[in-house]
Amino acid sequence: AATSNEEQTLLPDIKEETEGMEREMESEEDEEERMRVEHSEEDEDDEDTSEDERENEAEIQRLEEQLSINAFDYNCHVDLIKLLRQEGKLHRLRKARQKMSELFPLTEEIWLDWLKDEIRLTEDESDREKVYELSERAVKDYVCPEIWLEYVQYSIGGMGAEGGIERVRSIFERALTAVGLHVTKGTSIWEAYREFEIAILSTVQPPPGSVPSQEQQKLLTAQLQRIHTLFKRQLAVPLMDMEGTFAEYSDWADDGVPETVTHQYRRALQQMQKCKPYEEALLVSEPPKLAEYQAYIDFEMKEGDPARVQIIFERALAENCLVPDLWIKYTAYLDRQLKIKDVVLSAHERAVRNCPWTMGLWKSYLLALERHREDHQTVTDVFEKALNAGFIQATDYVDIWQSYLDYLRRRVDFSKEWSRELDELRAAFTRSLDYLKQDVEERFSESGDLSCTIMQIWARIEALHCKNMQKARELWDSIMTKGNAKYANMWLEYYNLERSHGDATHCRKALHRAVQCTSDYPEHVCEVLLSFERVEGSLEDWDGAVQKTETKLNRVNEQRARVAEKEAFIARQEEEKAEHKRKAKADKKPQKKSQKANRSGDKRKAEDEYEEEWGEDAELPSKRHKGDGDAAEELMETESGLFGRRPLPPRKNGPPGYRKNQQGATEAPRQTQDMSQEQRKDENSIFVSNLPFNLEDPESKLRELFRTCGTIQQVRPVFTPKGVFRGYCYVQFEDRLAVPEALKLDRLDVNSRPMFVSPCVDKNKNPDFKVFKFNTSMEKHKIFISGLPYTCTKEQLEQLCKEHGTIKAIRLVTNRSGKPKGLAYVEYENETQASQAVLKLDGTMLENLKLSVAISNPPSRKIEDKVVPSRILGAAMPRQLQGARGKGRTQISLLPRSLHRQSTPDAKAENGTVTDGVHGGPGTTNLATQTKTLSNEDFARMLLKK
Repeated sequence: AATSNEEQTLLPDIKEETEGMEREMESEEDEEERMRVEHSEEDEDDEDTSEDERENEAEIQRLEEQLSINAFDYNCHVDLIKLLRQEGKLHRLRKARQKMSELFPLTEEIWLDWLKDEIRLTEDESDREKVYELSERAVKDYVCPEIWLEYVQYSIGGMGAEGGIERVRSIFERALTAVGLHVTKGTSIWEAYREFEIAILSTVQPPPGSVPSQEQQKLLTAQLQRIHTLFKRQLAVPLMDMEGTFAEYSDWADDGVPETVTHQYRRALQQMQKCKPYEEALLVSEPPKLAEYQAYIDFEMKEGDPARVQIIFERALAENCLVPDLWIKYTAYLDRQLKIKDVVLSAHERAVRNCPWTMGLWKSYLLALERHREDHQTVTDVFEKALNAGFIQATDYVDIWQSYLDYLRRRVDFSKEWSRELDELRAAFTRSLDYLKQDVEERFSESGDLSCTIMQIWARIEALHCKNMQKARELWDSIMTKGNAKYANMWLEYYNLERSHGDATHCRKALHRAVQCTSDYPEHVCEVLLSFERVEGSLEDWDGAVQKTETKLNRVNEQRARVAEKEAFIARQEEEKAEHKRKAKADKKPQKKSQKANRSGDKRKAEDEYEEEWGEDAELPSKRHKGDGDAAEELMETESGLFGRRPLPPRKNGPPGYRKNQQGATEAPRQTQDMSQEQRKDENSIFVSNLPFNLEDPESKLRELFRTCGTIQQVRPVFTPKGVFRGYCYVQFEDRLAVPEALKLDRLDVNSRPMFVSPCVDKNKNPDFKVFKFNTSMEKHKIFISGLPYTCTKEQLEQLCKEHGTIKAIRLVTNRSGKPKGLAYVEYENETQASQAVLKLDGTMLENLKLSVAISNPPSRKIEDKVVPSRILGAAMPRQLQGARGKGRTQISLLPRSLHRQSTPDAKAENGTVTDGVHGGPGTTNLATQTKTLSNEDFARMLLKK
């Protein structure tokens, strides 16, 4: 460090140098900007404002009102600051920045704008101190090389003051400690420091031709040594463009580069080569680069240099400040490895400011404060801030209260009968219970502490440390009244407490109550009671325990028997329903055959020939359901039509593409007759559906689509009896391994229509098989967006959403024809990114449409039981109130009246008699009328009325 005599000697030259540097800095500023800033306060009161200024003022007032309602609206703060700076309203701008900095860490851009604005207004030394204070606040939010560079450059302007040079050097040294190891941006700080020292050197060098005095020679030697030291320190650090720095030092040093410096430079260069792949990965990747930073962090942690680990963590957090897991990993590393108080506590404080909703960060912060022996008031203040942080789960409040109570318990000296710390601990326990009962239950509709963990801890402390069993028993009575009396483990916990710190009387009383109240594991409680009486009890106590346990277990066994009987009855009912459905399904086949038999002409003849040649139709794969939010399922038809039969003669007026499809249909039998039904392998096949009906030559088209998946053994398109393509087909491969490759082509666009590809599964053998199961659970890492323009593409949506996290998948929801529905699902890497995306994107506008964004939470699917009509003649036919799409086109019953009144096969219809249906009986009513026999007198009265 320079002595006071050195400063006195350099002071005249320093002042001249300072004035020159200040003139250069002023020349770089825009004159018009200076004039606008100087007269900004006058512009606020100017009544003759333009229309744009009036609109901006209205917008400023709106933003200020919105912040008065919700002070934690981050985007609103940013918009207000930007607008106030644009209008030059410096006093209001300063207040807006101050208010935002109290609530949130400010970004690099906001801090740089703030510092530059304040530097422009600096007039005297008192104003310079304000800029210094502001710079100190700026460098604490994030480790940012640009902010440090602005800070040191501004401090150079004040080096002419008393102690100014040492102050500049001190700031430079702090900057090197903070960002000097930054591989890509640290060089700028080193070069600025070196240029500053070289500028000092020019002031102490004597004029050419003059002989320096002994004092001047001493100052010159000291200054040269500082510059040499800076070169040596920089060359020992792996930084970008190290080669240029080494070449500069070689030119600058008169005696050449020392061997030790060369050795350190080569070691740093080798380290730089190791870091280079990670730096290149960061360079080519897009924000937030979380995966690349994680790999870089793992590499540096293996290398084991704490300073380098710290700087890479800071670089990652500057771009991923809202990722709690990254903060947790960083603070844990500092707690265990670095253990420097200022660095550790600063990191914890910044972590909770960036992610206040994460309880784990607050919990670690409290432990760090206690570990570094911060005063009690500081710990309490941090805890109070944690309670107001807005956690997302009720259990988070229980955990933070437990951490604070643990801290208070460790402060108590229990060797004393009374202490202020003990009273504070008891008061905190009481407050925690009230807080969970009132504040937490009102917000979450639950206390978050169902097992009363806090009360259990309090009871143990009272029993163990305070020897106050009366208070412990009162607490356990309260625990049992909160719905915990039915659990055996709760009673055994209380029993163990009494066993350790109470007496046998209260132990017996607790076990008797446990036997009476326990409902989950009564056998265990009964066994503990009997074991206790074997050790402690008399004969009368033993008899009483045996009688109580037998009574309890008998009652429990009776209840279990009734429950088992009820479950067996429900199971039988389910089996009967299933059997009834199977019989009803079996009854449908003869009826369909009888309906086909009633058909006449060539159609009947063709069907006979088809059945004789090929047999029954093959079953199709299961119904398929596509997408997370799609509610509809696609019903696949059976493999029928002209596939595998002789085609009918074509009609003259066929549909478009009919003749070509017909030609394909006629060729299909020739190709498939060589393959028998036994040769078809479902495990080697896929089912392709949702194809255009007018697809020309479906077989050739599908062979072309799936030829890259494997060798195709057969393509079986399905046609109607009239030769029209049905829109689906089967593709069978020679190798089973080709099926997974073919399934990857699902949703491929074919003639502007998405093609559905599914496994080929026999529903008779696998009735419960489904390609996709409807997801009814909340997917916290996925967001659902509605209100999208129909013209929105996947690329547009990715550009909109990638700012808020790493996107794993995007799916635009379409209908069967491939047209968009205005809905989309975006899957992020974790739930934190999804939550941030919901906060930032919900309510935003896209092409004049307002987007609605929420966490993906599909509704539960309700499947109504369908009524299976009886196939027995005369059965009551229930009317379907609503069709599959709600109300049908008509509400008229299309069931013939004769079917409503048909009698059973065994009953004979007599004149004047209407028989009951098979489901009828005493007291039952048919859909027509009740069973009633009419006499001749009844007929006569009816005729007379007419």
